[in-house]
Amino acid sequence: MGKESYPDATRLLITADGGGSNGSRVRLWKTELQCFADEIGLEISVCHFPPGTSKWNKIEHRMFSYISQNWRGRPLISIETIVNLIGATKTKKGLKIQTSVNVNKYAKGIKITNKEIKTLALEREQFHGEWNYTLHPR
Repeated sequence: MGKESYPDATRLLITADGGGSNGSRVRLWKTELQCFADEIGLEISVCHFPPGTSKWNKIEHRMFSYISQNWRGRPLISIETIVNLIGATKTKKGLKIQTSVNVNKYAKGIKITNKEIKTLALEREQFHGEWNYTLHPR
């Protein structure tokens, strides 16, 4: 979807919450983002919201309120029901949500070593480098 819309892009910006599986201190998150940067050949800049401030994420608020309206209390009986419900969400101003089911299996308990972290092409920003950084393709 992105390459079709932005064929000349040289970098990608991701805004992310400060916690959870994509938190600013999660080693696996950074390692997998590095693999993605290597695969697509783009710089990936990440700006994490500071802890306790996910309410600032306007995209989530804009999206989730309409998903809730679209849901209207219908029973969520399967993954397909949920994905179809979210994917059918649209607004008069043009918000459209694309969804799909990820059927991949993921290993649990993966530990990333200090040695692996040192191989990342990670450049920290001057302002709060622990939350704002860029991963360059290797």
